[in-house]
Amino acid sequence: MSPLIECVPNFSEGRDPAVIEAIAEAIRSVKAVSLLDVDAGADTNRTIYTFVGEPEPVLEAAFRALQAAAKLIDMSKHHGAHPRLGAADVTPFVPVSRATLEECAALARRLGERVGRELGVPVYLYEAAASTPARRNLADVRSGEYEGLAAKVADPKWAPDFGPAAFHPKSGAFIIGAREFLIAYNVNLNTRSVPLANEIAFAVRELGRLKRDAKGDKVVDAEGNNVYVPGRLKYVKAVGWEIPAYGRAQVSINLTNFRATPPHVVVEAVREEAARLGLVVTGSELIGLIPREALLEAGRYYLKRQGRSCGVPERELYHVAILSLGLAELAPFDVKKKVVELAAQKEQPMSKLVDRTVRDFVDECSMDSPVPGGGSVAALCAAQGAALACMVANLTVGKKGYEKVWEEMKRTAEKAQALKDVFMDLVDRDSEAFAKVTEAWRLPKATPEQTAARARAIEAGTQGAALVPLELLRRVPEAMDLALFCAAEGNKNSASDAGVAGSALRAAAEGAWLNVRINLSSLTDKDFGARTEAEGRVLLEAAKATAAKVAAAMG
Repeated sequence: MSPLIECVPNFSEGRDPAVIEAIAEAIRSVKAVSLLDVDAGADTNRTIYTFVGEPEPVLEAAFRALQAAAKLIDMSKHHGAHPRLGAADVTPFVPVSRATLEECAALARRLGERVGRELGVPVYLYEAAASTPARRNLADVRSGEYEGLAAKVADPKWAPDFGPAAFHPKSGAFIIGAREFLIAYNVNLNTRSVPLANEIAFAVRELGRLKRDAKGDKVVDAEGNNVYVPGRLKYVKAVGWEIPAYGRAQVSINLTNFRATPPHVVVEAVREEAARLGLVVTGSELIGLIPREALLEAGRYYLKRQGRSCGVPERELYHVAILSLGLAELAPFDVKKKVVELAAQKEQPMSKLVDRTVRDFVDECSMDSPVPGGGSVAALCAAQGAALACMVANLTVGKKGYEKVWEEMKRTAEKAQALKDVFMDLVDRDSEAFAKVTEAWRLPKATPEQTAARARAIEAGTQGAALVPLELLRRVPEAMDLALFCAAEGNKNSASDAGVAGSALRAAAEGAWLNVRINLSSLTDKDFGARTEAEGRVLLEAAKATAAKVAAAMG
């Protein structure tokens, strides 16, 4: 899977539908990004857009949105309840998956430089992209707001990071940065009492509660600032409130670093504090979206607490997390809409091979088209073999007489489940690689330049078509080792399933090898071919040797 970046720009316009739609269209014009949400507020006169994609398309979409704002929004006429510094008030880049905060900070700097250079608007960097510690806090950067910006840019200490050090009456200044994914999350209580909800919020949030002396008076420091007793959890902001429509109070939480403090840790802390007050947590409510890994980690956490294996499909991890966190208490919880990576998936004109029914897949294999072919079938065999190894491991966990291997079987199930997903992905990747070869053969060859370009594309496509089954062949021995462990140490009532796992994985290895060889035979790069063939033979022999051990373990 590719890196996924979220961008959540806030624009100083929430009343003019034409401007709001024009900025949305600027984002949509980059086809490789998904615009997930447009949240306009008339009172704040502010609209928040949420879109996701790979780094470069997200960067381009952000620039186009800021460009539209610079053209369409006049800050000299802007009034609203929300603090703001410019037409594109704040633009954060957020790592969702397979991306880092540092990479997002680099994107922010690149966007800031381009905005300053091409749009001529002053730019300030904040949070992880900040040029100095004094500019890290958004409130500090925004202080004085638009009305005080002319004096601010004239102050050498507040010279913009990019763009002219001059007041821009129409656009103001843009604030661009990078931060962690913010999860807005409310925990439901069996009470209407806001004071009780606040007691829990004070106990769990990072800021904590006001420190008081023996008389109950607030304690202040030498500068007169309030002193706080820190709460239990870092990266947690929380407050108690009542929602009359729900007939209950909630602990309303902003979780600013879910990797350091995951949602399930917050919920368990709230449950403990609620119990001390005689309260019960009845469920929870997610506002907006949540990263995939946060929900999967919650599923794993609760399965481990139950003494169960975490080597289960993702959909089961989602199901356990939703039940355990009570996410469906107030409204249905649809992971396809609430998990950011799933919501970001664009509809395909044709579903993936792995999403078809078994009958549809097999019927398609029987047709007179080359896709799906032997490479996809080999990958599917591997997935079935890994799945069977996972099943045997899970059937061993908790079984009397196998206590000594329970923990190792749990780890085996997790590894097999992960390999199953890799092999399932290769089912479609094999067909996609073949499609690239076919496209290369269809390229024009009317001129010497076209002929040379076509030859290069065919060579590159064919190498890619060889590397996909080679990747399958590289991973099969690992799955075969898991099948062998299950055959030797697993639940004897499922020994035949471990044996079938070994047979399916051997078939996958042999099928992958055939697909490697047929692609190597047409390559012009003989060095690549020789290296790939040598590696493939070693891998095949390793898989076959372990398959023989699996068969021997069957007796």
